[in-house]
Amino acid sequence: MEIKVLKDLGEINRTAADIFVEEASKAVREKGKFTLALTGGSSPVELHKMLAQEPYSSQVDWGKCFVFWGDERWVPLDDERSNARMAFETLLNSVPVPKEQIFPMWSEDKSPEEYAAEYEKQLKLVLGEEGVFDLIFLGMGDDGHTASLFPHTEVLNEEAAWVKAYYLDPQQMYRITLTAPIINRAKNIVFLVNGEKKAPALREVLEGKRNPKQYPAQVISPAYGRLFWLVDKAAASELTNI
Repeated sequence: MEIKVLKDLGEINRTAADIFVEEASKAVREKGKFTLALTGGSSPVELHKMLAQEPYSSQVDWGKCFVFWGDERWVPLDDERSNARMAFETLLNSVPVPKEQIFPMWSEDKSPEEYAAEYEKQLKLVLGEEGVFDLIFLGMGDDGHTASLFPHTEVLNEEAAWVKAYYLDPQQMYRITLTAPIINRAKNIVFLVNGEKKAPALREVLEGKRNPKQYPAQVISPAYGRLFWLVDKAAASELTNI
């Protein structure tokens, strides 16, 4: 695990963009395609815009990219709460990724649970049975959740399925998410964390006792890959071991 404390969100984004370009180039060179999962929320907006522009955009072979998501609110793609909508508006509409290589977590004619099973099949077609992503971006909430792995939810106990959908009572909506088993197989996992509101949870996740039911980001521990925490000074303000 590598913790990088950076000045601000701009520095986080530049570092994340450098990792993106490096891993994309490496993956395409080694196996002819680059597989990634994007995160939602507000943190990656400027990162996406950065990747869509020079000097980054021309360094990525976008035609070899296969784009998935770490999680999603179960809302239509034109809903303002949709992670996919945000990604299209800030990145995917501006770069030449083939439409058939983009896999939003949404279906008009299937239930969330049905589509979770279908999404897993799509993942296996692209990733193979090994299920190894080249790169997964993740955020972390003020409560220590990541993807749609929220505190004290049953999905935290999942050991087999790669994708799960469930109804999140506090939000009164369905969520669909990659699970810890598939996330932890990735070659590179990059957390993007900024702002002082995240500081208490970040301290607990990185330096507190192991309590993943309360702080689900603790379940992210790659088996073989690299784990990066890109955090700004505000988010890192309560850390002591840096």
